[in-house]
Amino acid sequence: MAGLEYVDLDITTSDGVVLHGWWIPTSRPRIGHVLFAHGNGGNIGDRILHAQLLSEAGFDVLLFDYRGYGSSAGRPSERGTYLDSRAARTALLAQDGVAGGRTFYLGESLGGGVVLELALAHPPAGVILTSTFSSVRDVAREHFAILPSFLVPDAYPNARRIAELQAPVLIQHGAVDDLVPVEQAHRNYAAAAGQKELQVIDNAGHNDLVVLAGREWVTAITSWSSRLSM
Repeated sequence: MAGLEYVDLDITTSDGVVLHGWWIPTSRPRIGHVLFAHGNGGNIGDRILHAQLLSEAGFDVLLFDYRGYGSSAGRPSERGTYLDSRAARTALLAQDGVAGGRTFYLGESLGGGVVLELALAHPPAGVILTSTFSSVRDVAREHFAILPSFLVPDAYPNARRIAELQAPVLIQHGAVDDLVPVEQAHRNYAAAAGQKELQVIDNAGHNDLVVLAGREWVTAITSWSSRLSM
């Protein structure tokens, strides 16, 4: 897998669903551990580039598929993703050499909502949000302006949750994201009450951000996480 050493994991959630994950320990001098929650599209097999960049930068990485995704059992649901992230966090902390104080949660798009909810219950060293919307209702409003808000579930209310976040947050977003407009990243940034940074990446969209700007993306993460330890 892109030259990376990895371990297949079976991760059992509190309600008995078995998830599939990969544990990828870095071969470089370690600077931290990343719990990676992917977006709605695809599965962990589509995030090998993300894992490679993070591993080369010095992060251990644990990727997992939500229930109903990839090789994970079960059916997808918002509550299910929250239970899944808790089980994945437990699996991460069980790995050799993992120190909870240098654990970061990284959420991509939908995954940003997953890790924000987790971070309120179990604060990490820092939270990284890549291409993350301010709420499902805000996304629906962008694409279906005539749809009444009350018909859209109040799912993943990220701007509201980020206001309660105690951990530092790095928000990264593509300037030309046509699925989740960059204004939603600014909304999340404005709502965050604690230590925060915003990186807008020129010419990057929603699904191509890491493909087009992977080095810029991971360099920003490395620099930000290093400043947190100062």
